[in-house]
This record gives sequence, structure tokens and C-alpha cells, in this order.
Amino acid sequence: MSSSALPRISDDARRARLGSRHLLASAHRAAAVEDVADALVGLHATDAATVYLSACARLVEPDPAEVERGLYDDVTLIKLLSMRRTIFAVSTEVAPCVEFSTARGIARRERAGLLKALGEAWDERRLAEAEEAALAALAARGEATTAELAKDVPALQEKITTSPGKPYESRQSVGSRVLRLLASDGHVRRSRPRGSWTSSLYSWAPAPRIPELPEREARAELVRRWLASYGPSTEADLKWWTGWSLRDTRAALADTGAVGVRLDRGPGVALPDDLEPVEPAGDWAALLPGLDPTAMGWRERDWYLDPEHVPFLFDRAGNIGPTVWWNGRIVGGWAQRANGEIVWRALADPGRDAAAAVEAEAGRLAAWLGDVRVTPRFRTPLERELVR
Repeated sequence: MSSSALPRISDDARRARLGSRHLLASAHRAAAVEDVADALVGLHATDAATVYLSACARLVEPDPAEVERGLYDDVTLIKLLSMRRTIFAVSTEVAPCVEFSTARGIARRERAGLLKALGEAWDERRLAEAEEAALAALAARGEATTAELAKDVPALQEKITTSPGKPYESRQSVGSRVLRLLASDGHVRRSRPRGSWTSSLYSWAPAPRIPELPEREARAELVRRWLASYGPSTEADLKWWTGWSLRDTRAALADTGAVGVRLDRGPGVALPDDLEPVEPAGDWAALLPGLDPTAMGWRERDWYLDPEHVPFLFDRAGNIGPTVWWNGRIVGGWAQRANGEIVWRALADPGRDAAAAVEAEAGRLAAWLGDVRVTPRFRTPLERELVR
């Protein structure tokens, strides 16, 4: 089939899908945190606060307790080091396809990297012994921080140098790397933090077993879910989002039965049942946190983000900060000041209706945050300027 004969999906049609599929329009918000995670495939969890901010932006009744229920009480959300070596919080339903399509391969690379960093003083046998001792200590304690486990397993107290000779050279405990490896292998999970929900000082706990899924089947299922949430999109976007090779990306697309489409900016792919126009969700505004899955869902972002606004909203490593959305476009950024005030700035005039809707969302966010203060882990130019 020639490219001119392929179904056409416009940028407007792609933006129309976001309000409903990403649960950003008020009529489409969810009651449970698991529904939010599944709508986005997973919630970015590298920054502890992002999971809460992303989920509550999409919940009918925003409440950190609902997120904690899923993460720590019912354990229906599991944090996995997966796509692009990023930590995602995914539901137990989605976990098998993420684990066996992506996380297991990353775990193998993590183990090889740790053995290299440990040097001649360690080998695979000594690492295995340290892992077994750490798991035994964790089983005895039930839950424990890395520092607490290091008291029980002296080998975990040793230090290693990472990135030697580089400007960002640092010293890390063997314990932090071993526990990260055990989490990557599915033996332990990140449990409730010591402190508020914004804290990154968390405990470790034994992890529930994730049902096995053949790698090829897992990849196809992950692609199907991504296209259902983020499609129609491009092959390059999917390759970037997963972190897979081009060969693996194309094979998974073929197994999914994805079809070619014409996007406003070139060729794309879509699920075969996602070619018809989608009814817009009505006007909607959203204040999303840094690293939110919607903002970081695609590599090619011109259809929802003006390239001229990128320097204001991203740090030098490519991490996006807090963003203001209006009807499927990023129109500005926001921040929380020390007194708790939510402030925002438009990078282009979105109109009076948009400004009023954004103000309402800012008030909603301030109300559920209450006395909590949130500073993004990755600071961006506009966010820094707004809090001065």
C-alpha cells in the first residue's frame, strides 16, 4: 500500500486522545491508582514524589493515601527498573510484560556492571554470597533500609568508586548496589519510605513473585498497551520509550499486528482498531509533575510542545520539569513556593478560558498538597525561576 493510501491521523486527533486515555479531562479521572497506572502503562517513579503527583492529577479524589494503598498496603503496584533504565510503578497486571520484555535484560546488564565496578576483590561467588546474606537478613527483619541490612552483612558496608576520573566520580556503598541488583532481579521491592511520601529513604521488603511470560509475548503485550495509551505514534517514539533495539522494536510491532498510518509529521503506527476519529474530551487543563508519563511519553514532541519552549522546561540531561497543559498541549510550567503557593507561567498566551481552568487546577493541587512541600528532583530553568 502506498503511503498516500494509508489512514491519516492528524495532530489534532492525537491530542484529542490525551484527555480521555491519559485521564486528564475531569470527566475521565479514575477512582483507583491502579487504573491510573494502567492507563499510562506505568508511572515514572525515579523521583519519589512524581508517582503521587502524577496519580493525584488523574484521580477523582486526589489523596496520597490512595497511592500508598497501592504501593505499600495492597502491593498492587510494583516499582521496576525497566524502560530506558527508569523506575516505573506498574500494576501487578502489567508487571509480567514489563518484567520479561525489558526489566530482566536490564538486570543482566546491572549485574555485569556491578561486577566490573567491584573489581578484583569480588567475583560472582562473593557477590552471590552477599546477596544471599542480604536476603536472609531482610527475611529476619521483615523490612529494612540498606543501612540496617549493612549492619547485619558487613560486606555491604564496603565502598566502590563509580565513574572514576570523571567530573561526577562518586563513592557508593556496595550495599546500595547489591539491593538495587536484588530489586532488578525481582527478589526485593521498594517499600514504605522512612518519612513523608516525598522521601527517597525507603525500606526494602521481599517482593511478590511475578508470573513468567515468554519474552516475545511480553514485548508484544507491552507494545499493544503502549499503542493503546500513546498511539498512534512513530516507530522512533516506541524505540526510545522502551529502550529496545530497532530490530526488537520492529519485531514486537509486527507481533502486535500494528498497521501503518500517516501522521502530520511523517509515517506512524497504530493498532488496527484505533484508526477512527476520537471524540474530544472537552476543554481540560492539567498541572503535571516533572517526569510525568504523558510529558515523557514520546521522543518526538513537536505535536504537543513548541520546540522554542524546550529550554525552559527541560534540564540539560533531557528531564522535563513541571508542566501546564491545555487541551493536549504544554502551554507553560508551574512550581510550588516555600509558602505552599502554586505558581505558574504561560509560555504562550493560551486565552482567558485556559487561564481560568489552570488557576482552578492550581487550587485543586494546593488543596490536596496541604502542608507538603515538593521540590522536583531534576530542577529546570522555569521551575527555578518561579520559586524565587
